[in-house]
Amino acid sequence: MRALVVYESMFGNTGLIAEAIADGLALHGVVERVEVGEAPDLISPEIDLVVVGGPTHAFGLSRPGTRSSAANETEGPLVSTGIGLREWLERIAPQKGNVSSAAFDTRVDEPRVPGSAAAGAAKRLRRLGFHQLVAPESFFVVGTTGPLLAGEYERAHRWGESVGSRFATKRTVSH
Repeated sequence: MRALVVYESMFGNTGLIAEAIADGLALHGVVERVEVGEAPDLISPEIDLVVVGGPTHAFGLSRPGTRSSAANETEGPLVSTGIGLREWLERIAPQKGNVSSAAFDTRVDEPRVPGSAAAGAAKRLRRLGFHQLVAPESFFVVGTTGPLLAGEYERAHRWGESVGSRFATKRTVSH
């Protein structure tokens, strides 16, 4: 399996989750993890699985305005300073092959509000021709800027391992 993990992160929490997921996936193959501003617009034909994730802003994927608001909530530097996951998904080419996908997000633990960046990303990936391997997954942070809720990094690692295992099983069954 060759996987590409693309993430958007404001305060570093989604980047940590992407790292844990990539480490879990790596138990099943070769994984590249890349911040969305550095992600390729064309998915290589060698990629079997694309995993995308970003923070939930205003009930969904971030927009320029919500990223600007997020920047005002911290004194420190932001991780993703260019485009967001929404813009990247608008610029990548539709898939003609059988590329699988998975989506995740980070969101505040309290209060739990509706909406999910992962659900929005998964919907866009399906429209682009990706095969959804698993349901979107959310990981939780304490407050807007974090840190991650205790145990979420480990849970993300297990989720990545599970996604990789699911992909390996799907591939075995389909061949």
